Order: sequence, then structure tokens, then C-alpha cells
Amino acid sequence: MTRMFRAAAAAAVLVSGLGSVGCVHTGGREPGQAGDRYRNAVDPCYPERYQHAARQAVIAPFAQQVHNGHFLNQTVWNYHFEAGTDKLTAGGKEKLDSLARVRPSPDPKLYIQTANDLPATADVADTIVEARNELDAKRAQAIQKYLATVPTGAPVSYEVYVHNAATPGISSEFAARAYRGSANGYSGAITGQAGIGALGTGGSINLTAAPAGGFGAAAPGGGTATTTPR
Repeated sequence: MTRMFRAAAAAAVLVSGLGSVGCVHTGGREPGQAGDRYRNAVDPCYPERYQHAARQAVIAPFAQQVHNGHFLNQTVWNYHFEAGTDKLTAGGKEKLDSLARVRPSPDPKLYIQTANDLPATADVADTIVEARNELDAKRAQAIQKYLATVPTGAPVSYEVYVHNAATPGISSEFAARAYRGSANGYSGAITGQAGIGALGTGGSINLTAAPAGGFGAAAPGGGTATTTPR
């Protein structure tokens, strides 16, 4: 029994000793003590300290991308209103519905694109700024009025800000092609070009040496190298 107690005590001391390994050093920190001399010689937090710094350096740019994406997602654009008015379109109402249904709770900070759908012509150059500001205010009120009718778990006090960011988007043809192609299953291949055989087909690759005097000059002997992939 005594041997068992001694073995248990030794195991406890060993485990407590392992806990001091790493960034936390149990040695003294006063000048001249063992712990102070150890820290002057080595970094007890290597490599964790540097791994953390490297990880943050890689992740930080993505945080800005996330912020920019959220900002654009929280924006109600000109095309969500009937042109030149503060009347929401059906798509605008769907946009507001989606923002109000975010879980666990919607973001109360919303944005609207300034009324660029009011054209700036020479006839209205003196009044276009005031007209846009007036329409922006009406559209903000229309948004708040509509969101007040959307049921939420708790009342939300929305704030609407105006900005003039470019409307994001890509050609719909890319998405249309992907949608149409999904019915036939995804596929991909590397097709051959003139003088280059498709990879995996055993075709040869012809490499023509550049002339000594540059392209367009006659090459001595018209050197041509031909290689065949294994």
C-alpha cells in the first residue's frame, strides 16, 4: 500500500512539472535568478508566439473583405425602388425581408445607395444635389416604415445611412451557364492547342527555338526541338 501511495505522489509531481513547460516558466524572474537567465537565452513561447503572429497576418486581410461584403449586403440599392421615387419594388421588399430575418438577430445598421437614378443634366445641375438628398430621405423613411411591419422576435430600431458605393455584380451569363450545365453534371478537360497535344493523350509538344536575332530573323539551321511526354 505504501508503494502505491509513493507511486501516486511521484506521478502527481511529474504531472505538475509538465504543466510548467511552455510559455509559463516557474523559474525566478529577478535579475540573476535561473528563470531570468533562461528567458535571456531562449524564448519559452517558441514557436507558439510566432505562429500566432503569422496566423493573424494571414487572416487580417480577410476580415476587411468580410466587413466590405457585409456592408454591401446591408445596402438597399437604387434598383430596389421604382426609378425616381421612394416606392419599393417587389424585389426591394424581398431584400428587406431577408435582412430582417437574419439570425440570431438582424443588424440594425442599413445603407441605401444615393439616388443616382435621378439623372444629372444641364437643366437640373443647380438642384440635383438637393433633389437627391430629398429622395434619399424619403427612401430611408420608406425602408423604416416597411421594416416596422416585418415581424421579428424583438423590436429593432433600424438606422439608415446613405453612401455612393458602386453597384456590385457580374455578368449573369456566368451563373446561367453554370446552372444549365449542372443538369448534365460537372466536367472539365484540358484541350489541345495548335502544336500542343492534350495532356494524357500521348501527343507530342513541338518547341521552336527563337532565332538568334529575335523573332522575324532567320535562325541558323532553322532549329526545332521536339519532345514527347512520357
